[in-house]
Amino acid sequence: MDRNALNPQAPGSLYSTLKLTAGRWADRPAYGVPPKPDRAYYPHGVTFTWSQTLAHVERLKAVYARSGYGLGHRVAILFAQRPEFIFHFYALNALGCSVVPLNPDYLFDEIRYVVEHSEACLAIATDSRLAEVRRVAQSVGGGLEVVSLEDFPQHLPEPPRADGPAPDGRTEAALLYTSGTTGQPKGCILTNDYFHTFGDWYLGMGGRIAMREGVERMYNPLPLHHANCLSISLPAMLISGGALYFPDRFHASTWWRDLVACEITCLHYQGVIPNILLKLPPVEDESRHKVRFGFGSGVDPKQHRLFEDRFGLPLVELWAMTETGRIMSDNHEPRAIDTRAIGRSVEGLEVKIVDDYGKDAPDAQPGELLIRHSATEPRKGFFSGYLKNEQATEDSWKGGWFHTGDVAVRDAAGMFYFVDRAKNIIRRSGENIAAAEIDAVLIEHPKVRQAAALAVKDEMREEEVLVCIVPQDGVEKTEALAHELFRWCAERLAYFKTPGWLIWRDSLPLTTSQRLHKIQIFPKGADPREEPGIIDMRALKKAPGKASHATK
Repeated sequence: MDRNALNPQAPGSLYSTLKLTAGRWADRPAYGVPPKPDRAYYPHGVTFTWSQTLAHVERLKAVYARSGYGLGHRVAILFAQRPEFIFHFYALNALGCSVVPLNPDYLFDEIRYVVEHSEACLAIATDSRLAEVRRVAQSVGGGLEVVSLEDFPQHLPEPPRADGPAPDGRTEAALLYTSGTTGQPKGCILTNDYFHTFGDWYLGMGGRIAMREGVERMYNPLPLHHANCLSISLPAMLISGGALYFPDRFHASTWWRDLVACEITCLHYQGVIPNILLKLPPVEDESRHKVRFGFGSGVDPKQHRLFEDRFGLPLVELWAMTETGRIMSDNHEPRAIDTRAIGRSVEGLEVKIVDDYGKDAPDAQPGELLIRHSATEPRKGFFSGYLKNEQATEDSWKGGWFHTGDVAVRDAAGMFYFVDRAKNIIRRSGENIAAAEIDAVLIEHPKVRQAAALAVKDEMREEEVLVCIVPQDGVEKTEALAHELFRWCAERLAYFKTPGWLIWRDSLPLTTSQRLHKIQIFPKGADPREEPGIIDMRALKKAPGKASHATK
């Protein structure tokens, strides 16, 4: 299945592809949400056909166009999982505008950083977040207009003059912020070509994830501000005429009911999801679904076969990053489901492992995973770079290969296996958290002398945040202070970034350049959670106004 087969002239924008798909699959479902009675929007669920989707997009496109929006403008969107996100995304794409999705769990300072760094000229927010985003706009000193999603005006505040030319494949379609190691997220510039590459790649992989045009109904519980849903699921269904359904978030208690009610044929997951579902008692719907495959990453190899045997669907493991524009996957039989296999090099995705000196690592020796499209066009289909950070972009492409920062190993048959993340990233329930950002917040507290955030294993959420704290001289190491530091973080960071564990230290090891040497804080192979005196604060980590999604 190929986008060029649908349109030999290969449309440049996602909006152009939308018009083709709507013309071909007008009455087929395109987007929807499952029913959820206590949800503020569409409590009974909703499905939009491709023709309905295009009609919504054209209406919004007219509003943006007559207000002066066009090439070069960026619009920040804080909708959470509202399907209206899709309509605004395509409408803006038609005019050459870029969308900046805002994580709904972000707090004031985090929102401010993204809108200021991206130079967004307009922010659209749900009414529940409108006042907060308007305060952010006031704090950045002008240049950012804010409007309501629910009361979206027919004429918007006039933006700066647009650049002029019509959008094409090279036009920025979205600016997606992904955590780095410097403490602040990096803005990945994603073009129309990037999105089409990801979608085409997914559709062409075959094997256990073979797609059928105009048939598939895909369920993705992962956020629209993440590449998994926005960069992989959305363009694949757009190009192939399938339907994309997304709940507000993962709910274990309604998972199987949603799949049956929406007639889902394929789904996406993160490792935490199979773990939780296996622990639930059997329900009738788990044997009534029509799901042909699940596609995701992080399932525990010890649970992989158990899941497939119980629920009757294959979980196909993938590896990808926001930056890559394509996917590695162990998607052909026989799959190595008892391992961390992530696939092989194929045409258009060359892969290798290098050692600490940048030399090719021999088989069975772990090293950094490097990828590229080809020697002649290494960056084809990848992200265009990190906004306002040319040095980070070039560093990531050192030697003509994209340096993933992940550790993997290759066997003699050419299969690659994921080992661990080399970057200082904590991965909790699908969220990538920069430890340096947590360090920076904690070190601002007047009672803290040193702070180091680390990842520790978590049986439910893959990883959890552990912070090691050295108090100022004369400050007592008490549980009351630990809770004070938690509240300090909760007031400045999204809830998933707050400490789940805290341990006191008299000092922290430093390198010769006086940087924290985190790998020396605990002995190799030790489980920090078993350290005497460690304080468990996981029960305090809850999304504001929401019950834990692991138990609902």
